[in-house]
Amino acid sequence: MEVAIIIVFVLGYLAIALEHPLRIDKAASALVLGVVCWTIFVLGIDVLPDFLAHEFDFFLEHNDHLASGEVMPMFLESRLLHHLSEIASILFFLMGAMTIVETVDSHDGFKVITERIKTTNKVKLLWIVSFLTFFMSAVLDNLTTTIVMVSLLRKLIADKETRWFYVGFVVLAANAGGAWSPIGDVTTTMLWIKKQIPDVPSIIEHVFLPSVATVVIPLIYLSWKMKGDIERPHQTDSHSQNNPASARDRNIIFILGIAGLLFVPVFKTITHLPPFMGMMFSLGVIWITTEILHKHKLPGEKKELSILSTLHKIDMPSVLFFLGILLGVSALQEVGILREVAMNLDKSIGNIYAIDFVIGILSAIVDNVPLVAAAQGMYEIQATGPFAPDGNFWLFLAYCAGTGGSVLIIGSAAGVAAMGLERIDFIWYLKKISWLALVGYVAGAAVFMLTSA
Repeated sequence: MEVAIIIVFVLGYLAIALEHPLRIDKAASALVLGVVCWTIFVLGIDVLPDFLAHEFDFFLEHNDHLASGEVMPMFLESRLLHHLSEIASILFFLMGAMTIVETVDSHDGFKVITERIKTTNKVKLLWIVSFLTFFMSAVLDNLTTTIVMVSLLRKLIADKETRWFYVGFVVLAANAGGAWSPIGDVTTTMLWIKKQIPDVPSIIEHVFLPSVATVVIPLIYLSWKMKGDIERPHQTDSHSQNNPASARDRNIIFILGIAGLLFVPVFKTITHLPPFMGMMFSLGVIWITTEILHKHKLPGEKKELSILSTLHKIDMPSVLFFLGILLGVSALQEVGILREVAMNLDKSIGNIYAIDFVIGILSAIVDNVPLVAAAQGMYEIQATGPFAPDGNFWLFLAYCAGTGGSVLIIGSAAGVAAMGLERIDFIWYLKKISWLALVGYVAGAAVFMLTSA
């Protein structure tokens, strides 16, 4: 069964990577991948892995009314629904963020930023975009920041392939920026919440410089290599002139949109509810505001600026792509494959820096969340040493798991979002961005080890 699931996952992964030659949308391949992996797991399971046996005993204790033939199917369904609740929270978060960003865009709100970015020099623009992304990601999170920056780049760069290159660097910078902030990346948040790295200043002190190196080293190389200017989209000015939103509407929605996105981590910290709840609240407030702002406009103008119109622009294939990928990864997690990988790393490598480094590389292939969760389950928090709170193992894990996913576009939530929104080809990213991301990742790891020695 485990072998069959791995084969299906690899074949699905190849179908996603070869989307353009096969002419099959990656969302379709991802959905088939996710469902087939779970089907093999449900139909092929004979003996539960040890970590699931405990969950089964707990389930049996609270469902003793079930007939013997119903127990296992109901348990497996409960496991799927457990993962689906986590996946759904990510999808609702994604849809909320995309809707808010599209609403700001429909009001021409990003003109507030794009008007201030005057340069057309490729190198200067790349530095500006990369560091804007880097610091935004630490305050928002890498997924939301990527969605915002993709919208901005559409206003700044006309040529598709040139824009893809900048979006690739947005993915790299968003993941690097999220790694040194407890609210910037879900894996850093996990380590923060579970007290492996409870001290926020310590996270910043140890992970900030490696994260900067991850972005700066590739940028220095490209500063020497890149030449010329970018071409701005021609349609931006005419669109602004014909936009029914007034300057006052534009500024209100821009400020409210940014404030709504910034409110999400604050809401999570205060309430401890999942981030999508804060995102849905922000969306609701913006929705009400647009209804009030535009109630006196002509029906056609009101429709163009309404949230209902914005919802039709949401990229649903990207959402379904997320669903399929996360279902496939959850099947690998459920059958125990990712846990076995983590344990084998511990046995075969032993060195804590090497273990973290490899986990970072693996997170480019599968989701970093279950890999970090497996590492958290394997190692107890100790009083002193690398496994102590804010110890080097946990801090380096935050860096590696946060930035390693940039090596492949499918290796992080930011990458998957960018891939869906811009239709970036997997092979193109592999050729153009992956090696730069790997160089940055290795450079950041080296900086961490030098500064933590």
